[in-house]
Amino acid sequence: MIFAGFFAGALCLGLILGDWFYFLRLTPDASRYGCGVARTHDRFTHTTMKQLADRFDAGGILILPHGMARLYQDVNQIVIRQRYRLFALNFRTLWPLKGLIALSPEGDELAVLCRKLTPWSSALFTGIWFAVVAVGTVGALISLYLEGQLAAMGGVALAIGVVGLGLIFLLSGAITIVFAYRLENSRLMIVYQELREALEGARLPSEQPMTAASPNVQLNRS
Repeated sequence: MIFAGFFAGALCLGLILGDWFYFLRLTPDASRYGCGVARTHDRFTHTTMKQLADRFDAGGILILPHGMARLYQDVNQIVIRQRYRLFALNFRTLWPLKGLIALSPEGDELAVLCRKLTPWSSALFTGIWFAVVAVGTVGALISLYLEGQLAAMGGVALAIGVVGLGLIFLLSGAITIVFAYRLENSRLMIVYQELREALEGARLPSEQPMTAASPNVQLNRS
């Protein structure tokens, strides 16, 4: 039994790590992988697909200060994610995010739809944890009712304690997830803004230096 439990734990850990590594890859098959948690709409003005593609290298990669982006020109999509360093000191959560940007050409503009994805293992285990806490709390109350303990004051106090403990677990889990999402979303948006600046910088015309006097201007001398 101990060996079976150890094997099951190792298999579960392997599946989680495999899910994360596949989620972080920027290959065409892995770019759409993940559980969608949010989406935002935007617009790149005065930018065409050709101008956008010129900012990426031959492999469709664009390195950004805090992340990287990959362009799939055949399907008009860009995948962005932050750069994960092996020995980074900044705090990492269990709910990393990446952005799948769909581009729709509209004349000299591009309509943008950015879907924010998280690994399926993170979403699945989060849902399982909430379900276990909720079902456990309700099951404990049903058990107390069937045993007739709710007829006494001691049983009512015990039921209140069970409900309070369940609510504490649910609330603490919700706070943790909200904090993690806000943290990871702010990091992803930094990469998104860097991508916008890189693309907009590619289309901005170079400013011509102003001369002190034009040759067509005649100076009036006294």
